[in-house]
Amino acid sequence: MWFPVLVQRPAVLFAVICKWIRLLFSGSTQTGKTVLELAAKSNIKPVTLELGGKSPFIIGKDADVDQAVELAHFAMFFNQGQCCCAGSRTYVHDSDEFLEKAKARALNRGVGDPFKAGIEQGPQIDSERFEKILRYIRSSIESGATLEAGGERIGSKGYYIQPTVFSNAKVCHLQLQTRSSGLQSKHCNNMINDEKRTFTSRQEDMLIAKDEIFGSVQAILKFKDIDEVIRRANGSGYRLAAGVFMQDIDTANTLSRALKVGTVWVNCYNVFDAAVPFGEYKMSGQGRDKGINACLFWFILYIDF
Repeated sequence: MWFPVLVQRPAVLFAVICKWIRLLFSGSTQTGKTVLELAAKSNIKPVTLELGGKSPFIIGKDADVDQAVELAHFAMFFNQGQCCCAGSRTYVHDSDEFLEKAKARALNRGVGDPFKAGIEQGPQIDSERFEKILRYIRSSIESGATLEAGGERIGSKGYYIQPTVFSNAKVCHLQLQTRSSGLQSKHCNNMINDEKRTFTSRQEDMLIAKDEIFGSVQAILKFKDIDEVIRRANGSGYRLAAGVFMQDIDTANTLSRALKVGTVWVNCYNVFDAAVPFGEYKMSGQGRDKGINACLFWFILYIDF
């Protein structure tokens, strides 16, 4: 039997968990860890977890820019960005043209009552998420990221946020290096040395390029070569999904095999089939939904001699 459960108190959640011998949970990584812990404290049961994501969407240098902008926009802003596999890390091959067109697309996105014609984006789910998204935006600006579009609430009523685009999302990344000396700048945009360590700029360390915001905030990150973008895309603790958009099918295949995520979409995004397993690992969860894998999860094998 399957049914949705919405609880806010750990004691109630534990009571619900104790009742069942199989669990499937979809939600935040933090709550997923709690579910897994409580499942272990009850009668020890298999648990499938579909949790958060910070999915990379990689655009090759041979891609049609207009098509790439539109697909990256859809991958990020679908459902107000409230999608576990939202392509919130947009990697583009060192292209200013893409950035300018992505900015224009975000500025032209219709936001408002989703029941009205021409509206593409409704409100965020609740006040808590609304405020959290705005805090991420403010923090990113203060940390030195470049706000290209949006960044503000819309109106005084409802939880509407402008579609937001950031570039230049850089902060310090600590690496063990040779001994030297030096001073640290305000935003760590340059290499700075102290007695034992070297601080270098690394885009993925800024929160908007690392945390799951679960809102309409796109981080556009430039890369120079395939090895670099593979390394950076795989640097996240979230491993739910990824997207690849380019004409060179050999490079696309190389990327799809190198990206350590549950699902890779090539020249498309958010495409699902009931027969194709969908799942994740690391901070994005464990187990698989859909397909034969999901069916087998709910079966218990008994042996009679």
